[in-house]
Amino acid sequence: MKEDSINKELNGKVAVITGAGRLRGIGRATAISLAKSGASVAVLDLHKELPVRAQDEIKIGWHGITSLEKEISQLGKSAIAIECDVTIKKSVNNAIHQIVDKYGKIDILVNNAAYPNGPDRVEMSKLKLEIFQKVMAVKVTGSFLCTQAVAKYMIQNKNGGKIITIASGSGKKGFAKNHPYTAACFAQVGMTQSLAKELGPHGINVNCICPGPLHTARVDHSLSEIEWKQVWQKLPLQKPGHESFIASFISFLCSESASWITGQSINIDGGSISEH
Repeated sequence: MKEDSINKELNGKVAVITGAGRLRGIGRATAISLAKSGASVAVLDLHKELPVRAQDEIKIGWHGITSLEKEISQLGKSAIAIECDVTIKKSVNNAIHQIVDKYGKIDILVNNAAYPNGPDRVEMSKLKLEIFQKVMAVKVTGSFLCTQAVAKYMIQNKNGGKIITIASGSGKKGFAKNHPYTAACFAQVGMTQSLAKELGPHGINVNCICPGPLHTARVDHSLSEIEWKQVWQKLPLQKPGHESFIASFISFLCSESASWITGQSINIDGGSISEH
């Protein structure tokens, strides 16, 4: 990429993105978008190399955050890939310490980690407790632990910061057979509001994004291509979304132009929220 094609607004900033291992995912798209805006990027995932890969990932030799680290480096920006279980405090703290040791600070946190879609999408009577707990652990406890660890450094550095959590339209309206994910997303929306009030005096903006239906790798097995097309055709805009739409808005929220936006849960969903 040519040097003059990179937006330098986030030059000198350090960003952390969790759940960044998939080729088709909000995490990777966000990491690339922030890097193109000038930020150094730390990408976290449960495994440095994916234990199971989709066909498109196998085809191009995509292995996970190690591949993403190389991709960002090819853009001329610094990156570090770190294996991290966001549900374990020690793992989160170790990852954050590695990032601070390398870069000296953290300016941006994107809480993107989520539990794989599938086992949680069943009737309440058939829902296993351990599945409910796992979804909540990754999305809610994970967001809490990462925010707690990063906010400490942001407050110490006295330079403010940006914290953005990826929830879902499920954090705005309930869906049948979607109980753990809906509960987790509502919790993330609520936590965003309370954190914005607490961290605002420190110059830290806290926001949440609620994407609509995106055909990312996490939900590959949930619907067929025909079924996905039917989902998109029901949207007011009648066209599919893409993870890059979310990533671009995250880059905006990290910019000076969004300095007066905090405590918000923003729908990026092709109008999905207005369907009912």
